[in-house]
Amino acid sequence: MQKSGQFTMKSPFEPSGDQPRAISELMDGIKKGFRYQTLLGVTGSGKTFTAANIIQKIGKPTLVIAHNKTLAAQLAQEYREFFPDNAVHYFVSYYDYYQPEAYMPVTDTYIEKEAQINEEIERLRHASTQALLTRKDVIIVASVSCIYGLGSPVEYERVNLRLDKGQKVTRAELLRKIVNIHFERTTADLSPGQFRAIGNSIEIMPVNERIIYRLELGEEIIERIDKIDGVSRTVSAEDISVFFLFPAKHFITDEKQIAGALHGIKIEADEQVKKFEAAGKNIEAERLRRRTKYDVALIREVGYCNGIENYSRHFSGKAPGQPPDTLLSYFPHKEDGTPDFLTIIDESHVAIPQLRGMFAGDESRKNTLVEHGFRLPSAKDNRPLKFDEFEHRVGQIICTTATPGPYEREVSERIAEQVIRPTGLIDPEVSIRPVLARADYKGQIVDFISEAEKNIAKGGRVIATTLTKKMAEDLTDYLKEKEIKTEYVHSDIETLERIRILTDFRKGKFDCLIGVNLLREGLDLPEVSFIGILDADKEGFLRSETSLIQIIGRAARNVHGYVILYADKVTGSIERAIGETNRRRTIQKAYNEKHGITPTSIHKKIKDITEELDSEHKKAVKEILAIDKGMILANPKALNSLIKDKEKQMSDVVKVLDFETAALLRDEIAELRIMQAVQEEDEPKLKKRRFGGPKAIIEKRIIK
Repeated sequence: MQKSGQFTMKSPFEPSGDQPRAISELMDGIKKGFRYQTLLGVTGSGKTFTAANIIQKIGKPTLVIAHNKTLAAQLAQEYREFFPDNAVHYFVSYYDYYQPEAYMPVTDTYIEKEAQINEEIERLRHASTQALLTRKDVIIVASVSCIYGLGSPVEYERVNLRLDKGQKVTRAELLRKIVNIHFERTTADLSPGQFRAIGNSIEIMPVNERIIYRLELGEEIIERIDKIDGVSRTVSAEDISVFFLFPAKHFITDEKQIAGALHGIKIEADEQVKKFEAAGKNIEAERLRRRTKYDVALIREVGYCNGIENYSRHFSGKAPGQPPDTLLSYFPHKEDGTPDFLTIIDESHVAIPQLRGMFAGDESRKNTLVEHGFRLPSAKDNRPLKFDEFEHRVGQIICTTATPGPYEREVSERIAEQVIRPTGLIDPEVSIRPVLARADYKGQIVDFISEAEKNIAKGGRVIATTLTKKMAEDLTDYLKEKEIKTEYVHSDIETLERIRILTDFRKGKFDCLIGVNLLREGLDLPEVSFIGILDADKEGFLRSETSLIQIIGRAARNVHGYVILYADKVTGSIERAIGETNRRRTIQKAYNEKHGITPTSIHKKIKDITEELDSEHKKAVKEILAIDKGMILANPKALNSLIKDKEKQMSDVVKVLDFETAALLRDEIAELRIMQAVQEEDEPKLKKRRFGGPKAIIEKRIIK
């Protein structure tokens, strides 16, 4: 376990521009005990780098909250690069798809809960909580789901299994203990939270890592513990004498608690049914009676029922109305109970309104379910934290944003500005042009096309923001007719497809990108030299001061960047956004002149982050093939014997039910056979395997 203060930041850069002053001011505020501070950092000024420096200096576990999963993933990757030797984890909602339970009285429509859980994200959630319980040098990057209910950290930490080499235990006892902490037995390949037993060998994959621990049992004793890579099946040379196995679920309840919970559910159900009957609500009474009777019977027999989280208050033993345990409960606290960790709220102007609104939305839905007999009143205690409860459960807070909202300005005891960029870039020049056509002016679309063509001819990229999805699609079609390579992005496009579109945009596969509200926070496109904001005078969320400043910031990574707002009238939001942009430009220009700095565009490697979303299986196959190709280059004649050897290995692992390794070998052999067909110039074989010419040529070049 590492102690406080042992964060080791690694970066080729030193703080520059406004960063040293911002770091100094925020650290001074932390030392003075300021509860709330804000880092007002313009786009591209390195707010995450500044925050990383503060984390290193303060040396406390840190919670970083982002307003969506994509931004959280991006931040987690950045913090991992800054702190490669420390524990940086990612904690977001584990649902790929989630439809909450609801009832609409007007149409008498009941919607049952539907959810699809992402097992990989669940593994990362366990890795987060286990890191918090076992070490101090921890950074958790989380979405706003961190304020939702989670099992008690006390129970989670208490119910763990210590396994020592030389420990006396029978095979039956060990299997029972593993099952008791919610691990599932399987005879197939292992996934996190599963184990398999073959003879005196027991293999376990913890929920927090892709590692297998293999226990070899003798006569009522653990004789050996091996650590095995879960993908490649290579055995670590590390001598394992002991390891701790945490529960496979966050919600842990012992048998006595279960019995007490079921008794409490029955009492509450009887009381609520009587209230309904007294009020003449016989349908609601019968509905609730049947629902709870069925759920209790299911929990008693199999330990689970659909919607069991609605009974969480009974299982946790908490009083009615008492806040649930959340991820915040796992962070360290001082002896007097006050939180002892730092909280950074990224893009706080978006994240804080989300945090403040989550309880009210959940409460409204639950009240309707309770009122019509679908749930017990205690279901309302399965909820996110209220905002004041959240504030009470975190320590010192630093908000980071380019556009502080009313909350940040009201509560912050210090606002540290970070206006100067390390690259010397200044905010883009902003001008206003009319929307409607006039005698000497053909309107916003024609003008945008003219500006776009000028920028594209110079090798730049351009962006247009619209007010509706339909307009984005129609404008894309129109620009394509004008022979401008254009694509659009909006919320109807799947996340991965959206990422691919943005990557192709940066690579220059097309020149113009149209969007609605996706071209704001966190979008890093240094190739963009011109942005046109269409219908900028339509006051509202999409054209508010905050939105306009955020969109303008997308052109701040290119030295030639500029923005045109198409508006027939100057709204208050336009006036304030341009005023703030010009204020920053004045400061930035003065700094550059004083220090003799020539602004330079940001040059950032174009990285297709969809490549990072490959499964562990695919990554492992690629790594193994890289080794194979090196061998084949050295000795091309070895290919045939290599395939035969791999086929034998696959047969051997299937015999011992190691299907995971068999799948790796199967895919590896398929790729090797492509190489074999190319080597033999065997086109029929290639066609049979449905691989086209370009891939065959590439593989041929690799071999020869």
